Amino acid sequence: MVDHTTIMRNGRCMECGAQELDQYSCYEQFGFPLAWEQQNPELYALHFWLVSCYMIQHPSNYTDAGYDQLVDLFRDAYDHDWDAATILRENRERIQTVGKIANPIPSNERSRIPRSWTRTINDVYIGGEAMAIDNIKKWRDAIRNEL
Repeated sequence: MVDHTTIMRNGRCMECGAQELDQYSCYEQFGFPLAWEQQNPELYALHFWLVSCYMIQHPSNYTDAGYDQLVDLFRDAYDHDWDAATILRENRERIQTVGKIANPIPSNERSRIPRSWTRTINDVYIGGEAMAIDNIKKWRDAIRNEL
């Protein structure tokens, strides 16, 4: 099992900078839209974007090669407006060339480099389920502009 535990300091994630809200870390906030999408096919259609936005902002979860593969896939999918089937196919092909994707170092021992992002999971969580589709699309667009 991959350890995606985030480290919060002074109420902020050490990697993405998201603020702790309602006593939830950024990782715990990430669980809300994952749950919402189970009952909403339009929201579930954005699953790749939701997960990749969150993961891009938490590079300590990956090896260098795994992170680079994620960023390259994100850029290509965004720039070429790929549908979900194309993204899945490309991902399956690309991961064959990466030896190890997930960071094997325990979460509490990983090096984390803070980075300031214009949008984080905070924006999706605060907007709630009713605004999740729009906020994930805005997050996706902001991430692409910042890569």
